Amino acid sequence: MTRIALFALSLLLSAGATADDRTDREVQYLLAYVESSGCTFHRNGSDHDSADAADHLRLKYRRGGKYVDTTEHFIDRLATESSWTGRKYTVTCDGQTLASGEWLHRALDDYRKSAP
Repeated sequence: MTRIALFALSLLLSAGATADDRTDREVQYLLAYVESSGCTFHRNGSDHDSADAADHLRLKYRRGGKYVDTTEHFIDRLATESSWTGRKYTVTCDGQTLASGEWLHRALDDYRKSAP
């Protein structure tokens, strides 16, 4: 009976690890996507290039990762607004400005459609 319980526990833990690994892979993809986008990010009244925006989001992910159970949580909880001012982040690409959350959710959807 104890072996069965240990086996079941190991399955649960490995399933959790898989979900965490997937989330981290997707977040890392989004961070690379931001960095290579060449877009301008608007945060707290200032414009930032894509490399600076990616660095900022990496910092928020390192510090706030405990609040991220899914990639959607990363976007919605860490990458859409300032934790200091509550002001929404926006992104301008090719002359079009979008809320960062909308832009990142689209990128995540595209990534999931193309990922094996």
